[in-house]
Amino acid sequence: MLTVNPRLKIPLSEFTFTFARSSGPGGQNVNKVNTKAQLRWPVVRSPSLPEVVRRRFLAKHRRRVTSEGDLLITSQRFRDAGRNVADCLEKLREMLTQAAETPKPRKPTKPTRASIRRRLEDKRKLSQKKHGRQGGLGE
Repeated sequence: MLTVNPRLKIPLSEFTFTFARSSGPGGQNVNKVNTKAQLRWPVVRSPSLPEVVRRRFLAKHRRRVTSEGDLLITSQRFRDAGRNVADCLEKLREMLTQAAETPKPRKPTKPTRASIRRRLEDKRKLSQKKHGRQGGLGE
């Protein structure tokens, strides 16, 4: 069971893991053992994910989702497959934690009177500087 928060739990049976040979350090082992882990999760069809969280998740991580609706996460940080599987699950937990948070609505604000005055003063100074650069041709 992948526990994201007290209300959001996903059973491990929804995930499919595949393994491949990893790149990077590992000595002779790197050519013999499949340690790179790839997690595949059908996020579009998952019954464990509330619809609002699914929409936010898909909006934020659309590039990682295949055309079939499966999320792909890979890990090859470690030299053994078990730690790479745990790393994939940790990456997914982070992604789901961010999607589960309700975004705070933005409160529209007005610029302060002082900031408007500073902006106009800066524009005036820049205009005067550029105006001072103008000279006659061939002088």
